[in-house]
Amino acid sequence: MGGHGFFEGFVDERREVGALTIRVRHGGKGPAVLLVHGHPRTGATWHRVAAALVDAGLTVVCPDMPGYGQSSCPPVRPDHRQQSKRVVAGALVDLMRGLGHERFHLAGHDRGCYVALRLALDHPAAVERLAVLDGIPISEALERADARFAQKWAHWFFFGLADKPELAVGADPDRWYGGSAEHMGPDAFAEYRAAIHDADTRQAMIEDYRAGLGPDREDELADRAAGRVLEQPTLFAWSSRDDMVDFYGDPLAIWRLWAPDVVGVEIDSGHHMAEENPAALASALIRHFRTIPTT
Repeated sequence: MGGHGFFEGFVDERREVGALTIRVRHGGKGPAVLLVHGHPRTGATWHRVAAALVDAGLTVVCPDMPGYGQSSCPPVRPDHRQQSKRVVAGALVDLMRGLGHERFHLAGHDRGCYVALRLALDHPAAVERLAVLDGIPISEALERADARFAQKWAHWFFFGLADKPELAVGADPDRWYGGSAEHMGPDAFAEYRAAIHDADTRQAMIEDYRAGLGPDREDELADRAAGRVLEQPTLFAWSSRDDMVDFYGDPLAIWRLWAPDVVGVEIDSGHHMAEENPAALASALIRHFRTIPTT
């Protein structure tokens, strides 16, 4: 994977999607794959994985999610619905259609995992095969939240407060978020730092969590009440040095409640698997997405 430059051969452009401007990189030939990053990363987190997928004969689309990176930040609403996974997923479907992809494979990591879940549930005809990485549905995580969860993932609840999170994160974004050029690559790290030092982007990323506690949880509970499950063959991948197993024992069993056709794979990595073990992640995604070609 070391023979490629940073998104070498990819188009890097801004696309108007409704009232939003979405920064997106796309390249390759073959069936399309949409890669959705998590918090507080940008689409650049995928650059090593994207190169491997292109080499495997896939078209790869790596946007900065609305409210992240160099994509625009929607105006804040009192109910935080503007950053809900339903709204973000709808914008990404429109983005893919604008790029000529009516049907595509989909992978999401961290907060992007929740967007991928929502997109596959709300737009089943658009998604052929799904991969969810290092996360379980928000409603399931909140129902299992205990003192250990609150201690390690306190930001889930802190970000739900008004105003104070923006003040705290804005005081020293580098210290709050961390990250390094060594793990991310110098170009991806530079994009990430520019994003976390932008006040509007920081607020939008915090709004992602406020939406998680409100409309996203409500939308998932409505799905469960209606008996809605994923129609797509689904891959759940978790990092061996993250806390999925510590908190949930068998997180794959939780995904079986949502995805009748799910398989699991463990990646030898910390949480940011696309940066820490891109080769293993790319291999798992290629095996999953190439099983049945897109028609």
